[in-house]
Amino acid sequence: MSERILLIEDEQDLADIVAYNMQKEGFTVSHSSTGLDALAALQNESFDIVLLDLMLPDMSGVDICKKIRANERTSTLPIIMVTAKGEEIDRVVGFEVGADDYVVKPFSARELILRVKAVLRRRGGFETPSEVLEYAMFRIDTSAHRVFMDGEEIALTALEFKLLRTLIERRGKVQTREKLLEDVWDMDPNVNTRTVDKHVQRLRQKIGVGADLIETIRGIGYRFKIL
Repeated sequence: MSERILLIEDEQDLADIVAYNMQKEGFTVSHSSTGLDALAALQNESFDIVLLDLMLPDMSGVDICKKIRANERTSTLPIIMVTAKGEEIDRVVGFEVGADDYVVKPFSARELILRVKAVLRRRGGFETPSEVLEYAMFRIDTSAHRVFMDGEEIALTALEFKLLRTLIERRGKVQTREKLLEDVWDMDPNVNTRTVDKHVQRLRQKIGVGADLIETIRGIGYRFKIL
């Protein structure tokens, strides 16, 4: 069965072009032109990824992203923001509210397709050779994008998954906020942002008792404990 995309875009011509190219790649595309219509679709149907415009007639893409992340049913759904707002601060805000990637208009259809496939690959939507990382109470299946703690699966977003994997792989070594911004978010390490702190906070909340393994190094960044 093909992966399902929810395209949230109010420019009909652009939506038609994106849908056409995605369908050529084998995706199934549903289109919403308003935020309210999109949120209703998310409540009633299942999707594998969302392509989200930031500027919609009834509500902002940032607010939609927040609502998707706050809903237990859609909290881990991959989101790619697709927008004309290309300033660094706009990307920062997008990542802080939970976007997995950020594509600036104008873009080529090929670029968007590659971004979608990359996010789905991290999410486990495309098969890759199995690779399992085990440490302490954690078991991370990197190809399936699944995390287990003491045998119980934890639902993480693509970026939360990448953050946890990075910290565990580099356990015992201090990771500065700048290094994490560069390696996990592919962002300019000189940007002044609380993106890393907010995601670590969310990750700690999700892993519960395992949160103590993520140490805060005051004024520097974070370190995953060696047991």
